[in-house]
Amino acid sequence: MTDDLVSLKLDISDRVAEVTLLGPGKGNAMGPDFWHELPVVFGELDANPDVHAVVLTGSGANFSYGLDLPAMMPTWGELLGGTALAAPRTKFLDEVRRLQNAVTAISACRKPVVAAVSGWCVGGGVDVIAAADVRLASADAKFSVREVKVAIVADLGSLQRLAGIIGEGHLRELAYTGKDIDAARAEKIGLVNDVYPDQAAVLAAARKLAAEIAANPPLVVQGVKDVLDHRREPQVADGLRYVAAWNSAFLPSEDLGEATRAFLERRAPRFRGR
Repeated sequence: MTDDLVSLKLDISDRVAEVTLLGPGKGNAMGPDFWHELPVVFGELDANPDVHAVVLTGSGANFSYGLDLPAMMPTWGELLGGTALAAPRTKFLDEVRRLQNAVTAISACRKPVVAAVSGWCVGGGVDVIAAADVRLASADAKFSVREVKVAIVADLGSLQRLAGIIGEGHLRELAYTGKDIDAARAEKIGLVNDVYPDQAAVLAAARKLAAEIAANPPLVVQGVKDVLDHRREPQVADGLRYVAAWNSAFLPSEDLGEATRAFLERRAPRFRGR
């Protein structure tokens, strides 16, 4: 499967795997290929005894613009009118769970994952890096839990994982406002461990850190990750189930349709709370 990748590039050298987001949407936006390939790639890395650590990064200037809304909308079209019955809602629930499982494949990988972030990391991009073990950024990196601005409750892991990374107060601020924060603020609140001058420097730092991890006894490192995840992961899984059910019940709204139209028409949305 990894020989035919469209949205991801995989390289393995000296016990470190490097996974690069390719798009094909603008800014490495996450479309159907990404959601299909991500769990396959990380499942294979988990099972590969020659891989001891993973670097996750983006191609081009940005890590990811997040979900590729135009590419994904055909799957969600039945919900936009707000009158969807049980069958399309159940179908949407299955779809949310599929996307959640794709992101969870990163955290479930027994090999530690180091994310190297440059440029924009928005929405689904934040979900993805929240599932990594360590996050590093370049000085130009910008982050946003932006789903609220498109009338969606973030449902792919940010709300469940970021509380343990940046704390409840910072998470609530980001999730309620959808604001953008720069690399300096991200470092201050603990979203990233360190900030480097540019993309080349952060990628070099991520590779160095992954190599340090890979030099240690692999089963012990996996054991450390397993112990660290023991209490958190059941809470994350429970939260993901809840938000998937919540969105399947309440996501259809006039505001969601307005957000989608405004996005496609490149204008500010006019939300009415309906």
